[in-house]
Amino acid sequence: MSQAEREARRARLAALRAAGVDPYPPRVGPREPIAALRARADALSAAALEAEPVRAAVAGRVVALRSFGKLVFATLQENGARIQMSARRGVADDALFDFVRQLDVGDFVRADGVLWRTKSDELTVDVRALDLLAKGLAPLPEKWHGLQDVEARFRQRYLDLLVNEDARRIAVLRSRIVTAMRTFLDARGFLEVETPVLQPLYGGAAARPFTTHHNAYDQDLYLRISDELYLKRLVVGGLDRVYEIGRVFRNEGLSRKHNPEFTMMECYQAYADYADMMELCESMLQHIAQAALGTTRFPYQGNEIELAGRWPRVALRDAILHATGIDVMAFPDFDALREAVRRAGLSDGEAPTWGRLVDVLFSEHVEPTLVQPVFVVDYPVELSPLAKRKPSDPRLVERFEPYLAGMEIGNAFSELNDPDDQRERLLATRLDRAAGDEEAHPLDEDYLAALEVGLPPTGGLGVGVDRLVMVLSDAPSLREVIAFPHMRPSAGDED
Repeated sequence: MSQAEREARRARLAALRAAGVDPYPPRVGPREPIAALRARADALSAAALEAEPVRAAVAGRVVALRSFGKLVFATLQENGARIQMSARRGVADDALFDFVRQLDVGDFVRADGVLWRTKSDELTVDVRALDLLAKGLAPLPEKWHGLQDVEARFRQRYLDLLVNEDARRIAVLRSRIVTAMRTFLDARGFLEVETPVLQPLYGGAAARPFTTHHNAYDQDLYLRISDELYLKRLVVGGLDRVYEIGRVFRNEGLSRKHNPEFTMMECYQAYADYADMMELCESMLQHIAQAALGTTRFPYQGNEIELAGRWPRVALRDAILHATGIDVMAFPDFDALREAVRRAGLSDGEAPTWGRLVDVLFSEHVEPTLVQPVFVVDYPVELSPLAKRKPSDPRLVERFEPYLAGMEIGNAFSELNDPDDQRERLLATRLDRAAGDEEAHPLDEDYLAALEVGLPPTGGLGVGVDRLVMVLSDAPSLREVIAFPHMRPSAGDED
């Protein structure tokens, strides 16, 4: 905003106060939502409105102003709906007409008047009374160009939502997706619960945590990287079907698919395995798409994606072999696998362990090709310390990840409920940490004690809500679907 415009708006604010007008009153007064008024009156013709006048009162933000001498038009917006307002000299008294002329784009008003239609058949409220509800001191971005600075769109999301219809579309769609997810799980008998965000020991995923400190107990705590271990404690306690939709935090870099704070849905079902969770995952995502979009077929960044039907199952080992020519299970030793990768002319990504190297091969050479929905199944034990082994091959675990649009959107497995095997696996991750894997799982003695009380056969599933919204909304980046994504510090953030 130019200094001159800022001063002009401040001057109008001062004039209002000097005239005894409260520019930020505490009450709005009777009104009808703009969308409801349009639904009630859109079918009324100009002749019908002239023959039988209809009174209406609405409130909203002024998003456009046009003056034609003795006639002033303004466009009001409320919750995405718009209606035109007019003031005509000779119909409105001089004080009211001048009051309308002194409005700024960005002001909030309540307009009370009579409906009429312009020559272009635009439904319009011709004001008989006008109340200022809040004075806008900063201008809105120009409607047709919006915010040209992409960084500004995310730093000032409130402006982006005002001028960018797609930003509003995504925000509304996200709410519908989460509602549909809850509806599906509730209908299947799952109980929504809450688990701690501040945890004395993090776990449930391979990630670095954020650390904080509780002053009263002089205790270091961690922002959760997953809900998993607490949700499974609830299953141990007899809550057989539980889920949580909440924020998790991982101290990692940012990309189009990563944000350090994101929303995860995790659910756990007693007396189920990973095959049951595949059926649940398939059915849930199909239900969500149908509820939110009205179809299971939709575009994503130039591709048509279809969620209906039974999704293919592809073994991780076979997927990597097909993409790289390397059978990772034929090289159980880290150094041997790394040498095979280098002989094939591929990057090892400086992976510190065998499991991390397998993950690099899959992420770089397989994941981007998985556009249509698919379950990648049967992961090596080294990649899955919390999953149950496959009886037919104890080197593997009963785990799957759903992939969609070239992205992992979830993780699931038959939960490991053998406390002795679980202890050995978590102890083994200490060696990975010593080898340089900063994301290795810590040893959680309380969780092991819970397993000794007894965890029934259980299937678990986690779905990244932000990535799911990203795909269903055809958004190229997580920053488009998270209302306030994490941003690099700017000069304005400094003290």
